Amino acid sequence: MSGPAPETARIRPGEELNLAALGEVLRPLLGDVELAVEQFPGGHSNLTYLVKAAERQYVLRRAPLGPVAPKAHDMVREFHLLEKIHPVFGEAPRPVFLCEDAAVLGAPFFLMERRRGVIIRTSLPPEFAALPDAPRRASEALVDTLARLHTVDIQHSGLSALGKPEGFNRRQVEGWAGRWQRAETHPNPTSERVTGWLLANVPPESAHTVVHNDFKLDNLMLAEHDPGQVVALLDWEMTAIGDPLVDLGLTLAYWTQRGFPQHQRTPIGEPAADQGFLTRAEFLERYAAQTGRDLSGLVWYEVLGVFKLAVILQQIYARYHAGQTRDERFARLGEQAQALIEEAARQIGAAGG
Repeated sequence: MSGPAPETARIRPGEELNLAALGEVLRPLLGDVELAVEQFPGGHSNLTYLVKAAERQYVLRRAPLGPVAPKAHDMVREFHLLEKIHPVFGEAPRPVFLCEDAAVLGAPFFLMERRRGVIIRTSLPPEFAALPDAPRRASEALVDTLARLHTVDIQHSGLSALGKPEGFNRRQVEGWAGRWQRAETHPNPTSERVTGWLLANVPPESAHTVVHNDFKLDNLMLAEHDPGQVVALLDWEMTAIGDPLVDLGLTLAYWTQRGFPQHQRTPIGEPAADQGFLTRAEFLERYAAQTGRDLSGLVWYEVLGVFKLAVILQQIYARYHAGQTRDERFARLGEQAQALIEEAARQIGAAGG
């Protein structure tokens, strides 16, 4: 049996950090020590590195290379958000250091504590292979963490200052539609049908809670020997205060993966129910039982989730298409984004829209 896959890797060409500049700005925190840096290879958005300073280790996050969408990849905002949410939601890592000076590494960045655990991406990792109930326990941990996040007291924590939650759902559609238009490389009239339907059917917010806005299984770090224990919830950059069902809709878009061509589907969630992962129905039943929320109008939120996922992939592909990144992992994301637009339209049609 093979051992666990390494968490970090050599830094991809073109994504190296200026260690001299980094060491200088971190001197007040770390002292005069030699730094070693590796890269976390997972993910397609922000650049994430492991910074080693003697016996101490931190995670460094900065925006991707090249031009980015307005208000996206805001590391300063994410740092300050983690400052507020870490004390009241322990799955959020503790932020340690913020550098707003883009001259140091080419963009603002921050350091946070390093947590160790296992992340499930496209298949069950070897750490969990011998545990027959691992898929179910990981699935339940995902649902339970989402439900618990949506109970955080936004007033007591100071998180209510993140923004005005009234009108959140309409602003979500308008904002993501604008991002799609700016990132579009191959015009698709189906996208206009999708955004038109979303705008014509905006529901009032079901509640006002913390919304992670990128809640998915591979943003959840699990304990190495216990897939039911959550070590960390990662990637807080898009977090807002709004309708919790927006989170649920996006999570389902990642979970079922119906919009991807068959050969590109991630075998996690609905396609892997026979392996023990929760089905869509089980997922929703568990969330509803813990939150008491009415999920009868969920189709709008799921269509929005599929559309948002399409936009996220298209924005990344647009940078690759324009030659702003050389990461070959991005070459087929445009195809996946188009497939997701068609999936959103299919769901609208199935709902009678």
